[in-house]
Amino acid sequence: MKRKIYDELLKWKNTYARQTALLIDGARRVGKSYIVLEFAKKNYESYIFIDFNGIQKEIKDLFVNYIHNLDIFFMYLSSYYNVKLIPHKTLIIFDEVQLFPPARPAIKYLVADGRFDYIETGSLMSIKENIKDIVIPSEEMHINMYPMDFEEFLWALGNETLMPLINKCFIEKKVMGELMHRKAMDYFRQYLIVGGMPQVVEEYVKTKDFTIVDTLKRNILTLYRKDITKHANRYETKVRQIFDDIPSQLQRHEKKFRFSSLNKDARLREYEDSLFWLDDAMIINVCFNSAEPNIGLKLNMDRTTLKCYMGDTGLLISHAFNENTIVSEEIYKKILFDKLEFNKGMIIENIVAQMLVAAGHKLYFFSRIKKGDSASTMEIDFLISKNKITNRHNISPIEVKSSKNYTLSSLNKFLNKYKNEVSTPYIIHTLDFKEENNIIYLPIYMTSIIKMYLIIILTPFI
Repeated sequence: MKRKIYDELLKWKNTYARQTALLIDGARRVGKSYIVLEFAKKNYESYIFIDFNGIQKEIKDLFVNYIHNLDIFFMYLSSYYNVKLIPHKTLIIFDEVQLFPPARPAIKYLVADGRFDYIETGSLMSIKENIKDIVIPSEEMHINMYPMDFEEFLWALGNETLMPLINKCFIEKKVMGELMHRKAMDYFRQYLIVGGMPQVVEEYVKTKDFTIVDTLKRNILTLYRKDITKHANRYETKVRQIFDDIPSQLQRHEKKFRFSSLNKDARLREYEDSLFWLDDAMIINVCFNSAEPNIGLKLNMDRTTLKCYMGDTGLLISHAFNENTIVSEEIYKKILFDKLEFNKGMIIENIVAQMLVAAGHKLYFFSRIKKGDSASTMEIDFLISKNKITNRHNISPIEVKSSKNYTLSSLNKFLNKYKNEVSTPYIIHTLDFKEENNIIYLPIYMTSIIKMYLIIILTPFI
């Protein structure tokens, strides 16, 4: 299936492959191996795919014994895989490289040798166990791979015309119109249900069977639980607690993660390693409270107050409705026809977080609660900064509204208090595009384009 990261691979090959190896980091089953193999077949005369998930001892020994004698190293490698190595026309792939950490320092010598190109794929690339006792090579170019975004989902369904129209309406600040808005929302609700894991999307394209789709999603959730047991050394119980509690935490009105729900005396410091294991595995997206909405959102980050979203919303739905083995067809139909009220806000906010991350945004929100002072109490779902920072008007607040009837009390208080810091404010909702009182109201399927808008048009709130 067509993925946008393919263009990033081409850019690397044409510009950086002689100086760096490319490291692709992403959650399990996000499509890393598939896209790299497709890239290798179309852009190289030969390739070797070294799968460290089932590697033979003989290949491991090459990295130990011959990395300083590359002529012999390549001779054995070529013979073992029965692949002719052609200088500057062969790609060597290290798949699931985190399972054999000694391969990563070897990149320094392999890239310096200059004969071939190298791509590494993996997950959990930064946890202590996978970098212990190794030197991370500076010759790695690191990119993240996420679940399929909405446009890639449309491509999989054979629709390559809807997203250009959405982009055009966004840039020109025009409504989609009743017919096209309804069509876009129909597609988007399918995306909500199915999610962006390539195997699941591929099966949905073939069968349109939600029962099969749900089974595949549950298989991925089971795989994640097995990974937690296998790789979250010393704190697998706490990792599993956080993972299993995500849906109930997101169901809360304010959606902040309460560690006391796991254990009445629990504190973040006791669960921090577990939380960031899930984040590093790219199973979740963590969103931190930024206490002041100015140039440095990270500088004002409150690490003790956070939200925890699932990396893929399709997986969240299967994770949330887990009373039975399979999510019933009835629940999926309610989501598809916009009849589901229970948990709707959780699902909508999670997909917005997912789309913002895939578009390159770090996740921050704003929360200030003062008991007895309603004028100073406000909650903003997300804060994003402009691509080019200036001395004023750098931060765009984003409010997510899952229902058609809503108020803007927190946003209005926020705009009044921080008018010098605020750039374009956004309401993301399920209705069509509009601009009113200097606020942009975006249909939810336009979320991923906000980054483009911040580059093209910088409109400070006045």
